[in-house]
Amino acid sequence: MNEVSRIVGVYFDPKKAFADIAAKPRWIVPVILLIAIGMAFTYTYSTRVGWDRYVHQVFDSSPRVQNMEGPAREQFFNMQHKFAPYQFWGGSVLGPPIMILIVAAVLLLACKMGGVALTYKQMMSICAYAMLTGLISGILAIIVMFLKNPDDFNILNPLAFNLAAFLEPPPNTGRFVYTLAKSFDLFTFWTILLEAVGISAAARKVNFAKALTLVVVPWALWVLITSGLAGMFS
Repeated sequence: MNEVSRIVGVYFDPKKAFADIAAKPRWIVPVILLIAIGMAFTYTYSTRVGWDRYVHQVFDSSPRVQNMEGPAREQFFNMQHKFAPYQFWGGSVLGPPIMILIVAAVLLLACKMGGVALTYKQMMSICAYAMLTGLISGILAIIVMFLKNPDDFNILNPLAFNLAAFLEPPPNTGRFVYTLAKSFDLFTFWTILLEAVGISAAARKVNFAKALTLVVVPWALWVLITSGLAGMFS
């Protein structure tokens, strides 16, 4: 399969697509696409919404910042405003490859512990193509940015496809609960399912249920850890 067929297959015929991906693992094209959509989102946000709005959202969601004295608060605002663009542009470029490297390593370890023999290159390819769900969510987020009033756009949760959409943002809702609810996201579940399809396609003796377990267990541990840290340092 060529790259166009693979990408279309990930969305509409994942079993066939991931069988080909496992047989001939490649990951460059998905990474480039994810970087491109991340940069498009960051550019749109910086021109449509602006970093002032982002910093104010950070202030509004953090009781610790709200309790700062006047000079310290102003200094924090200026620092956040200065570094926010670098943070998002850097995340747009470095985020996808770093995320793929880490997730692939974690899932490969889980597979080895579960007696499933895959190579790191295969797992990287599976993760890279599975994360193409981010291409769809990125496009939708950009569309929402144009449809909404810029002041109403929440970069911390741009799409209402998770349980956090039904909660008030911090500090009205505790960060532990909000982060936990945000993790139960439609696009996250779609990515998990694609990763499980990829593992079962690559290791043909592994059924989908076992592959799904190998993906869900590390994800659940990650969600609990990140939610706990968010609650501790809110």
